[in-house]
Amino acid sequence: MSGARDGGDPLAEVVVVDMSTSYAGPTAAMYLADLGARVIKVERPGHGDDARSWGPPFVDGGSAWFASANRNKDSIVLDLRTEPGRTELDGLLEGADVLVENLNPTKLAGLGLDPETVRRRFPKLVYCALSGFGLTGPDAGLAGYDLIAQARSGLMSVTGAAGGPPQRVSTALSDVVAGMCAALAVSAALVRQRTTGQGELVDVSLLDVDLALMAPRLAAYLAGGPEPAPSGGTDSVLATYQTFPTADRDIAVAIGNDAMWRRFCSVVELDALADDPGLATNADRQARRPELVAAISVRLARRPAVEWTDALQAAAIPCSLVQSLSEVVEDPQVRARGA
Repeated sequence: MSGARDGGDPLAEVVVVDMSTSYAGPTAAMYLADLGARVIKVERPGHGDDARSWGPPFVDGGSAWFASANRNKDSIVLDLRTEPGRTELDGLLEGADVLVENLNPTKLAGLGLDPETVRRRFPKLVYCALSGFGLTGPDAGLAGYDLIAQARSGLMSVTGAAGGPPQRVSTALSDVVAGMCAALAVSAALVRQRTTGQGELVDVSLLDVDLALMAPRLAAYLAGGPEPAPSGGTDSVLATYQTFPTADRDIAVAIGNDAMWRRFCSVVELDALADDPGLATNADRQARRPELVAAISVRLARRPAVEWTDALQAAAIPCSLVQSLSEVVEDPQVRARGA
């Protein structure tokens, strides 16, 4: 799992001990590795990270899911139930700047690896704890996965087809964003560590992250808006911000302001809508959304998707084909960015 380093990486002098498993913690440590840190992944004997068994697909016997969250790392097997294993870990922590973990709090305490004990013994260490619900509160001890966080945060309650049941966003959204948030917080803590010589406790939970993702929906609800429900991918505020069928496949259209609305109407030859004073603002259009969606759907169904996206992009209207993954991995922009 080792990756090449060069002297220009911003975290090139940082050493990270990654004791996490599954996805959020390994993702956080991977982003730190991408920034140049040396990441030493500590795994249990016989099983290793839980994600090693997540498959198929497997590539050369390894899980594709595991590989996607563990690039640029070194790996070591330690049995922390034994004295030699704990001694070896102590040596790693003595020379480390960051510890990333997502273990059960009870197990941590039993091994002497809880935040209080570790930070007392290694005061310069940035201790990053990832969990389902955080280190405090009545449910701090509950196990949590991406699915559970999406359910509890309300994210699932607004996702899915209109009139249909709630749905999970079909990727490890909570885990990936938690990893990003943790890497950001750890990077900030390292700046302070360089100044003060003291570490920090970074506490990131999947629930907190999903609540942050839900901020605009929560703000609208708390401001007096109706409680949202699954709406088939439409936006709660912008009136024309969704997918539409065309003659051959779906496209996504995002109209963010009034001038864009008028340009859109010109491209799709719905000038009567553009000229209607009762549709001049987004609030007006939101009140008449079903009428607009019906009219736009009829018009877009007359031509193939690529013809519409070419015409809309030429008029500076944000739009896209709804691409499958086989198209995404061949997308010229994706390839040009090295993504």
